[in-house]
Amino acid sequence: MGQTETLKTIYNEIDWLQKVIDQVLKNYFKQEENQNKWKDIPLPNLENKRDYYATSVINWELNIYQRLVLVLAMTPHLKPGILDVFLEKNQIYKREFTEFGGIIDKKHRGFLPTGETVMFLISATNPALRYEAMHLFNRDSILIKEDVIALSKTKKYIPKYGGILSLNVQWLDYFFIGYMQEVKQSPSFLAKKISTKLEWNDLVLDDFVLDQILEIKTWLQHGSTIMKDWKLEQRLKPGFRAFFHGPPGTGKTLTAILLGKVTNRDVYRIDLSMVISKYIGETEKNLSKLFDKAQQKGWILFFDEADALFGKRTNVSDAHDSYANQEVSYLLQRIEDFSGVVILSSNLKNNIDQAFIRRFQSIIPFSMPNANSRYQLWKNTFSNGCKLSKDIDVRQLAQDYELSGGSINNVLRFCALKAVERNSIEVTKKELLEGVKKEFQKENNTLNSI
Repeated sequence: MGQTETLKTIYNEIDWLQKVIDQVLKNYFKQEENQNKWKDIPLPNLENKRDYYATSVINWELNIYQRLVLVLAMTPHLKPGILDVFLEKNQIYKREFTEFGGIIDKKHRGFLPTGETVMFLISATNPALRYEAMHLFNRDSILIKEDVIALSKTKKYIPKYGGILSLNVQWLDYFFIGYMQEVKQSPSFLAKKISTKLEWNDLVLDDFVLDQILEIKTWLQHGSTIMKDWKLEQRLKPGFRAFFHGPPGTGKTLTAILLGKVTNRDVYRIDLSMVISKYIGETEKNLSKLFDKAQQKGWILFFDEADALFGKRTNVSDAHDSYANQEVSYLLQRIEDFSGVVILSSNLKNNIDQAFIRRFQSIIPFSMPNANSRYQLWKNTFSNGCKLSKDIDVRQLAQDYELSGGSINNVLRFCALKAVERNSIEVTKKELLEGVKKEFQKENNTLNSI
C-alpha cells in the first residue's frame, strides 16, 4: 500500500470533482441544453482499493455529498488550479460571483473554498438541496465528528457558511502514511500531549489518594454505561472533574498520565499561561477548538498550575480584568459541559477560588510521601540499570530524608551521571549523599549524614 497508489486514488477523486464543477457551471449558466445533472457523474469506485484514503471513505460510508466536501477540502493542498474557475468575474458587476463563495487570502494566490462554495456546488440548480448541504457541517456529521474537515468561525455579521472550508492536515498525513502527526502546541492550540514510559504499578500513593484515583479510573472505564445505559444523564452533569493539589514532585502529573495510559486515552496538558491571549476574543476561540477536539478524541485534559487562571478573584479594576473574568467564566462553562475527564492541578489549594472548587467531583491532596512510600519510591527508582551499593540501608534512607518522588528522580539522574563516569552501574553511598544534599539545598534545608 504505497503513497503512489494513494495519490492516484485521490487524484481520481479530484478529477471527479473537476467534472462536477464543470457540470454545475454549465447548468447554472444554462450552457447545457439537455440539463445533465452533476450527481449523474459516476463516483470513482473505491471497493477494490486498499489504500488508507479509500479504506477510510468506505468505513465512514460517505455519501455523494460527503465525498464532494471531503475532496473539495483536499483540493487546495493537492491540485489548487482546478478551483481557479471560481475566480472568474461577473461581467455585469465587475467583481467575483458572490454565489461561488470562497476567499482570496493575501498569502495565498489561489481560491480557498468556503461553506458557500459547497452550497453552490450541491444546490446551484436545485435550491432544495441546500438543506442537505447544511447537514454536512452539523456536529453529528461523520467528517466533523472525526475532525476531518472544519468550517472556520466567522464574525457575527458574516454568514456562517462564509467560513473557510479546511482539511485537518493530520488526516492528509494519515491518508498517505497511515498515521497522524502529533498536533504541536501553539498559541492557537493550547495543549501538549504528555506521556510516560512508567506503568500503573509504578504509581506510589497512599491508600486514601489511591482510592480517589481509582474512582476516576472507574469513570473512564464505565462512565458511558452509567450515563447512557443506566440513563443517569438526566440527573448527573456530564463528565468528571477532579482537582489535584500538593507540593511539586508528588505525582500529580504522573497520575494524570497513567490514568490515560491504563484506559487507553491520550492526555493533553494545557499551559494556562497561554490561555489569556493578548488578542481580545482569541482565547474563547482557541479554547473552543481545544474542547471540541478533546470531545471528539476522548482526551483527558490536564490543566497545570491552575491558580494562574483560577486563583481567588480580585475586584475588576480595568478592561483586562474584565476580559480575564469573562475567559475564566467561559472556561468554567466548557469544563462543566465537557463529557470527558478534566483534571486541574495546583501546588496550593488555598490559592484557588472556593466557589470554583465546589464544582469538582474530587478534591485530591497529593502530600509528601511518608517513609513507607519513600522506601517504595527508592526501590522502584533504582531498580533498573543504575543500582545502589549494598552498604546503603534503603529503609533507613527513606526514614531519614523527606523527599518527593520528583526529587528522588533528580537524585537518580545525578547518581547515574556519577556512576557512568566511573564506568560502573553501582552508586556509592558518597554519591547518593551528594545527590540528596543537592535536593535539600534547593529548598534551603540542611542535611544530616546518612
